[in-house]
Amino acid sequence: MTDGKTNFINGEWVASQGGATFASTNPANTDQTLGVYARSDQRDVAAAVAAAKAAYPTWRKTPAPARGALLTKVGRLLEERKELFSQAMVDEMGKVLVEARGDVQEAIDMAHYMAAFGRLPNGSVVPSERPDIHCSARRVPVGVVGLITPWNFPIAVPTWKMFPALLAGNTVVWKPAEDTPGMAVLLVQLLADAGIPAGVVNLVTGYGEEAGAALVEAEGVATISFTGSTSVGKQIAGRCGQLMKRVSCELGGKNAIVVLDDADIELAIKGCLWSAFGTAGQRCTAASRLIVDSKIKAHFTARLVEETGKLRMAPGADPAAQIGPVVNRTQLERIQGYVAIGQAEGATVLTGGTPLTDAPLDKGCFYAPTIFDNMRPPMRIAQEEIFGPVTGIITVDGLDEALAIANGTGYGLSLSLYTANLRRGMRALDELESGIVYINLPTSGAEIQLPFGGVKNTGNGHREAGWMAMDWCTEWKAAYINYAEGSELVRAQIDV
Repeated sequence: MTDGKTNFINGEWVASQGGATFASTNPANTDQTLGVYARSDQRDVAAAVAAAKAAYPTWRKTPAPARGALLTKVGRLLEERKELFSQAMVDEMGKVLVEARGDVQEAIDMAHYMAAFGRLPNGSVVPSERPDIHCSARRVPVGVVGLITPWNFPIAVPTWKMFPALLAGNTVVWKPAEDTPGMAVLLVQLLADAGIPAGVVNLVTGYGEEAGAALVEAEGVATISFTGSTSVGKQIAGRCGQLMKRVSCELGGKNAIVVLDDADIELAIKGCLWSAFGTAGQRCTAASRLIVDSKIKAHFTARLVEETGKLRMAPGADPAAQIGPVVNRTQLERIQGYVAIGQAEGATVLTGGTPLTDAPLDKGCFYAPTIFDNMRPPMRIAQEEIFGPVTGIITVDGLDEALAIANGTGYGLSLSLYTANLRRGMRALDELESGIVYINLPTSGAEIQLPFGGVKNTGNGHREAGWMAMDWCTEWKAAYINYAEGSELVRAQIDV
């Protein structure tokens, strides 16, 4: 849509109440405007929340198998429109086409996975300590949930949040990232085509400080689910704490790949290239630290630099592209700033280290894949999330030092270790401080049937995907039913 009527409220496409708009551009060619979208504010959020509140009683009472059947239909429509969505994502977010297809496939998988939950057990029956008392507990929806999602996975991440919330019986107000509003419009239109009732899913496009902040503050929103930076996540979590709202935060990472002296180096190189430079390093699971044993460091470094030099940077629509642009010029400047910080700290740039400004990449936001050597754990580039195609090598002697350095940041999302020794691998699995651990695999590549999330500053304990996907958007309700004959009162813990 290019007319600014991109808010979806109570089943209708509408403009922002203030009439303000903003543009979405192609990061591979910033001269190209892709669409004009509603710049929402508190009034638009309030209307969306009111629609979600009005729709909630009926949706909550819709049988869970029926809600699951709708998600099955959504999954089938996503399958039909996979190529349409993927091509649009290449244009708006900048991913290369094969990665964009993977993003959409995650949504397809999540739709079918969550649809099955509509017919699975929803709680537990447990024995009572008293005679003739039935004890059980079940999940119940919380009401209206607010979703605030990032641009780097503009279809996968929203569906990780939205599909469990809908299956549980909640209604949704969604504020997508301002860099990818077009993807949000496509997804919501698909939901409408699938038959989602009016008011069950509502969309407000716009900026975080305007629409996102209003959604956090909105009365009637029971839960906020946010994916984004740790700094913003802390603000949202703090405010939700003051408002006594439930909140789920999936935040940043400073992920590492450990390569031990007995590792299959060629396998490790492939994993490092994918984790460091896939999606131009714009993944919360990207490996921006490579912790390498000194015995193999020279060979590993030479091979990594050699293979990095073979990577093809191009607009994502180019079938030969392996790395596309970063999302916008602000992010390009942030990456360049971190490279300068690393050089000032004493790290050495082995390859890359500059934006690419020659034709045909000069109109886009392209940054050369960058490898630092002589990176030390205290450096800012070894501690802070860069979110770009930048990684660095830290040299260690042995497993003990490697594990200590891998754990030595404020984040804990995804850590990886390459070794041929099963005992070493199992020790790493036990001792690495992260929500996700990979052995002989890169740090990127989560599957939707396992929980996704991290520890420390990476999140506040909630997980997305997997069998606990509904934890953040449901409450547990315990039930005690007395079916005993007679009028005798039997008190728990007292009369037994």
